[in-house]
Amino acid sequence: MRKEKEVYQSKVRKQSLDESLKSKINPKGKANRNAQNSVNRIASIAVFTFLQIFWLGVLLYEFSNYSMYFQFGFSILSIIIVLTIYGRHTNSANKMPWMIFIMFIPVFGILLYLLMGRPGVTSGARKRFELIDSKILPYMKPQPKNIHALEVENPYIASRVRYVEKYGHFPLYTNTDVVYFDDAGKGIEDQIRELKKARSFIFLEYYAIQDSETFEPIKEVLAQKAEEGLEVRVIYDDIGSGGFINSGFIKRMEALGIKCRVFNHVSPFFQVIMNNRDHRKITVIDGRVGFTGGYNIADLYTHRIEPHGFWKDSGVKITGDGVVTLTALFLEMWNAVKANDIDDNDLSIFFPKVFYTAVEKGGFVQPFADTPLDEELLGENVYMGMLQTARKYCWFVTPYLVITDELCREFEIAVKRGIDVRIITPGIPDKKVVYAITRSYYNELARNGVRIFEYTPGFCHAKMCIADGQCATVGTLNLDFRSLYLHFEDGVYLYNCKAIKDIEDDFKKMFEVSTEVTDKYHSHRSVPLRISQCALRIVAPLV
Repeated sequence: MRKEKEVYQSKVRKQSLDESLKSKINPKGKANRNAQNSVNRIASIAVFTFLQIFWLGVLLYEFSNYSMYFQFGFSILSIIIVLTIYGRHTNSANKMPWMIFIMFIPVFGILLYLLMGRPGVTSGARKRFELIDSKILPYMKPQPKNIHALEVENPYIASRVRYVEKYGHFPLYTNTDVVYFDDAGKGIEDQIRELKKARSFIFLEYYAIQDSETFEPIKEVLAQKAEEGLEVRVIYDDIGSGGFINSGFIKRMEALGIKCRVFNHVSPFFQVIMNNRDHRKITVIDGRVGFTGGYNIADLYTHRIEPHGFWKDSGVKITGDGVVTLTALFLEMWNAVKANDIDDNDLSIFFPKVFYTAVEKGGFVQPFADTPLDEELLGENVYMGMLQTARKYCWFVTPYLVITDELCREFEIAVKRGIDVRIITPGIPDKKVVYAITRSYYNELARNGVRIFEYTPGFCHAKMCIADGQCATVGTLNLDFRSLYLHFEDGVYLYNCKAIKDIEDDFKKMFEVSTEVTDKYHSHRSVPLRISQCALRIVAPLV
């Protein structure tokens, strides 16, 4: 049996190497074929899923007309669901659209809500996350000395950091060096250099991985390290990577010794857990170096293709104590996505005592994550905290702007306190409907004094916030409903780190090449425009 397995692995490895050679001859052709196959798969699943919803809706509707008792029962069910949504501990902007859908089109509204509107994950998935968290948390020990040191320096910032540590269990670290990348290509190049230095294990967790030119050198290093005996693991999201890789990707990776897992595999059959995606972007090497930011591993991010103009993105590398959190986040997801018991019985091997002395002194680093598993809106609260503690300015950059009334109010209050509040959004959209929804928020924000800029060179995919040149966040959190309420996200909060100056300089460069549209959207809107924007706001939670 073992011999047959070895022969099979040898054949698959040879096939993978042959494909690798072919890809070097014509890498774009291979990427295009993989992408086309994957797009066809996702499109087929989407069509099949919505056909199921449509026919199920038609059957329920016809049956409700046929049976008065069924119609009455369905009306009661609609009222119960609406009351449940109303009583949910979340913001009104996310509740109202679903209440309207269910009240006006109860059959299809309920089915659509089950598919796309329910918060959180299944009880089984929740239990798996809780189980692995109970084993990981002992390695993420609170750092009261660091918080006390920050409290002496800045008590306002310390209070926000203490909140994240208490309710998210994410410690505040010192002894951590930070490097900022103002372009995804620079970040990926540095990742490859660090991957080549790996001696123990490599973890990659990305929303989107494209089996193409950008991934090829990474794959070669991963295969080499796996052959050397290192533990090499990759997690990708099935929706995020669906347009980039085909069904044979995992087999090819495993033939090279690279272990792969898929987050929330998409099925053509109706399911109610499709809405939560793994939007994180994490690389961990030996528990000593970690990368995160807004970019995925795909040709879009390295400018090999530019369908939306120049693709602007950013990221950070952290080296030292702060990598513990990124390691923990990966291990949490790795063990939770598989529907069985935890297979990492000894987690200590992934949390080595790395004796590292940071070059930079005086900086504080707090990697954090957000999850739909609880009602703690950690990501949104981090952004709100940036606005609340700012003393001079607070600048944001986001690819999508679909925010709640609560966050809008925080923007307004910050401006009224005299804070220079600015938001950069793309000048060229990647999704026209979402772009229209993004622009629907301009008027309200501009009238309250928030300055709006559109990134003229192309699509700005970076997700960052900086305040007063003292603190900043870099990560995966967009200013939209999906990132703030539905997805698994991550980021890094920085205070008094040298990299913050680089982030500030990058913001200034973006302002220079962006077009300020504040005055354009400050004016009074016509009635048809207001109506159309209200309609867009209603469907905002769906996009």
